[in-house]
Amino acid sequence: MSTQAQPEIASVREQVSETEWQLRVDLAALYRLVALHDWDDFLFTHLSARIPGPEHHFLLNPLGMTFDEVTASSLVKVDLDGNKVMESPYEINAAGFTIHSAVHAAREDVCCVMHLHTDDGVAVSAQEAGLMPLTQHAMQCGEIAYHDYEGVALDLDERERIVRDLGDRQFMLLRNHGTLTVGPTICSAWMAMYYLERACTMQIRALSAAVNMPPQGSAAKAAEQSRLLFDGTADTLAWPPLLRKLDRIDPSYRN
Repeated sequence: MSTQAQPEIASVREQVSETEWQLRVDLAALYRLVALHDWDDFLFTHLSARIPGPEHHFLLNPLGMTFDEVTASSLVKVDLDGNKVMESPYEINAAGFTIHSAVHAAREDVCCVMHLHTDDGVAVSAQEAGLMPLTQHAMQCGEIAYHDYEGVALDLDERERIVRDLGDRQFMLLRNHGTLTVGPTICSAWMAMYYLERACTMQIRALSAAVNMPPQGSAAKAAEQSRLLFDGTADTLAWPPLLRKLDRIDPSYRN
């Protein structure tokens, strides 16, 4: 049985600024990390990064590539109306555009947006209590935003409600749907998602038996103590070893 080859993707390194190229490499690395952690949902979740500048252009995954295939050059650059602003043989995920364009239009402080449909993240998003302060990981996330389910995110008017519900927070549960984190850098969004996803997994396991609630006030203390994990301060510590790990496995994300 023959298999259909992917469209040939030429390197765009010479067509973009050094800043955009580095952003592309880091976002492609983020896709590979999500795949490595088995957090991808086949083709149906999405990660984005805003390119610095007044245009509010941002990068999304090419629809039709699995996360472990994404490269720096294959990422699709779009504007806030969903128009491709650089030639690509690929389209983008329409629901992904709704969610990511909402955040990138409203939050100048955000470079990267991550949205996942993991088993445990979706499970916690479907629980009435949402994320509970049961574990250190959960408490480190601080205040969680919530957005009620409105169906598959294809209606552009949902964007204003996503933005309203997210506010100025970094962590959100999309009810009955999944997890979302944002950050001023790609690494900070990753760190936020790593802690949120771990917290969700721990909650699902903890709720299989009686749980011990932490002392009053400890959740706020843990959140304040952990603030530097998620604001970009820890990037120089956390991101290089992640890239080294990817380079040992498959450095093709850099193409």
